[in-house]
Amino acid sequence: MRRRYFGTDGIRGKVGRAPITPDFMLRLGYAAGKVLAGTDIIGSRRSTILIGKDTRVSGYMFEAALEAGFSSAGIDVMLAGPMPTPGIAYLTRALRLTAGVVISASHNPYYDNGIKFFSRHGNKLPDAIEDAIEDQIDQPMICASSEQLGKARRLDDAAGRYVEFCKSTFPAAFDLCGLKLVIDCANGAAYQVAPHVFHELGANVISIGITPNGFNINNGVGATAPNTLVEAVHAHHADLGIVLDGDADRLQIVDAFGRLYNGDELLYILVKDRITTHGSVPGAVGTLMTNLAVEVAIQQLGVEFVRAEVGDRYILAQLRKRGWQLGAEGSGHILSLDHHTTGDGIISALLVLAAIKRSGQPLSQLLGDLTLFPQALVNVQMIPCADWRGNTAIHEAVAQADRSLGHSGRVLIRASGTEPVLRVMVEAQQADEASGYAQALAEVVRMATSG
Repeated sequence: MRRRYFGTDGIRGKVGRAPITPDFMLRLGYAAGKVLAGTDIIGSRRSTILIGKDTRVSGYMFEAALEAGFSSAGIDVMLAGPMPTPGIAYLTRALRLTAGVVISASHNPYYDNGIKFFSRHGNKLPDAIEDAIEDQIDQPMICASSEQLGKARRLDDAAGRYVEFCKSTFPAAFDLCGLKLVIDCANGAAYQVAPHVFHELGANVISIGITPNGFNINNGVGATAPNTLVEAVHAHHADLGIVLDGDADRLQIVDAFGRLYNGDELLYILVKDRITTHGSVPGAVGTLMTNLAVEVAIQQLGVEFVRAEVGDRYILAQLRKRGWQLGAEGSGHILSLDHHTTGDGIISALLVLAAIKRSGQPLSQLLGDLTLFPQALVNVQMIPCADWRGNTAIHEAVAQADRSLGHSGRVLIRASGTEPVLRVMVEAQQADEASGYAQALAEVVRMATSG
């Protein structure tokens, strides 16, 4: 059955347009409260849900609506304020709460917003629970009696708890003394915590993207605009730059020469480092978008490599299925399940910094001979529910491109999980070849899905 609200990463859309409206959030809070309280197995203690958010101006409105919905379902609420998505996952687990909720649209502009849920174990909710919440939304809201209404209180030490957790993932034998780091917090959820983590571990920290005003999240800063960090690293003669997105669950790194390292490359570095420290790595998970060169390089290390659907929840599912720990996607979502239950930009950065310390080598040398294949990505708007999978013209165009590229490239067309867009990706040995095939395929897709 087709889902109406939940996508690959929660519920997301433009503020004021269904379902990202205050009345929907009220009903969502009530529905989620009823379902999650019913699945909670912590005994007789009253169910409590933690709410965190990023810095979007609409976060205040949706926080209030969710709080009212939970309260009307008889659920207590704890408010963490602006807090990275992985911070809410950690606090939910550490405090033994019923669930955690994050109000964020991640790397999207300020006029978008969304909701992500975490289970009491700090994991993304299973599909079955999200389906149950969707079903409950359609049911009438029956407010709890006055004596059963939920209460709300603020979790005042949320930031400090999370800072200490992040620091605990860095090896005690190392520190960051002598390193000058530029930290770009995207004017987002990490603006209060990320600089403290790296500073308290000894680094000389220059912070940018730490002046949120409700409207400037991801605006010219953060993981979607890394050139700002590249310029700052040059201007401050820094050793490295660390760039997060609006909710701080993804990471990219810039070296002193302005070279940007994405999630694919950082995964390769972490696999190599894990072999050094543990002797072997059973396997690693990427996605359908992971660069072919990374797959080949990881396999040459003697490590099995598996591709999952795009989205960190699918990477996580593959890791759990196989009992592995390391996975990532090129956008910067990196999972290390022996450190956290979900992707965490700050912790991922610390793992990379530990690899640098351990090896005594810069990032460029840690990558060895790995050279990414050029990738070209074109987004094509389509009418909702268009049957692109069954379109003969698209199939024939993809087949022709695959034949022409042979073993020196690949083609991938997939639907976005958050918007009516088809993503056309082509890898080839030459950048102009990848771009040419991508543009040609995008035109075929555009004609076939425009209605």
